[in-house]
Amino acid sequence: MQQRPSPPRPLLDRFGRVHTDLRVSLTDRCNLRCTYCMPAEGLDWLPKPDLLSDEELLRLVRIATTRLGIRSLRLTGGEPLLRRGLADLVGAFAALPDAPELSLTTNGIGLARQAEPLRAAGLHRVNISLDTLRRDRFQAITRRDRLPDVLAGLAAARAVGLTPVKVNAVAVRGVNDDEITDLAVWAVEHGYALRFIESMPLDAQGAWDRERMVTAEEILAALGTVFTLHPVPREGSAPAEQWRIEGHDATVGVIASVTRPFCGGCDRVRLTADGQLRNCLFATDESDLRALLRGGADDDRIEAAWRACIAGKGPGHAIGSADFERPARPMSAIGG
Repeated sequence: MQQRPSPPRPLLDRFGRVHTDLRVSLTDRCNLRCTYCMPAEGLDWLPKPDLLSDEELLRLVRIATTRLGIRSLRLTGGEPLLRRGLADLVGAFAALPDAPELSLTTNGIGLARQAEPLRAAGLHRVNISLDTLRRDRFQAITRRDRLPDVLAGLAAARAVGLTPVKVNAVAVRGVNDDEITDLAVWAVEHGYALRFIESMPLDAQGAWDRERMVTAEEILAALGTVFTLHPVPREGSAPAEQWRIEGHDATVGVIASVTRPFCGGCDRVRLTADGQLRNCLFATDESDLRALLRGGADDDRIEAAWRACIAGKGPGHAIGSADFERPARPMSAIGG
């Protein structure tokens, strides 16, 4: 196997953006059926043979870290906690040369029992999705009565040191927008870092409606009724705009993907559970790394395919313009 010199050449697109953040989906399956994500009956999940094996994932991540300069690895889904042997896989990533910072995006169900082994394996932190604190509303949004499990997962993550524990909330008009301040007060009280995310046109049903999207401006206006907020300078390419909450050792963030897009500084690349490389969350085409892996390609060829994919990245997602085209895959199949 060919060896590359160190340090690796930056993973650049044609606009000069350097990509250091890799999002890897471990499965397209999920144990919730959130109304803004998928239909009640779920989706046609990928057949198991189509999924990348642990060995294939490990090889691709090793190429990414040693040859392409990837420094941050986020494990996503679907619901990544459904991946069998997850702690062992995390441990294998953590043991790689030039091991990246390891984080996980999850709905929190099952985290109460997995938090400690994941932390011991080398996971650094978690992002947990939670849109409401009301049990009946949680059941209405997710079609599952699992709010106590999510809250237990949050507490377990904090207890074992997967900090800062970040909570991601999507506010939808007429659904949970009346809980913006309740969520913020609760997060401050419990020591969680809350981030609101504008809803995006990535649902499987194609029912996204911009009129129901609660904008960053509206979220900040609501927060301003209970807190005095002070802007925090954005760190590098971080997607969240952060505000320090006066009188508290806490911040709140807003990821305004639609109304305040941050595409100009994007450093992310995504790998789907079936081995397709995507240079943008809203990409309409993919590069098939699984076929290269299973066809016997060496590391040089896989690296070249990776660089070619990123080189073709567009300037931005163009939501709201006449040129915008929804990706064929929904968010659950792409990975957050």
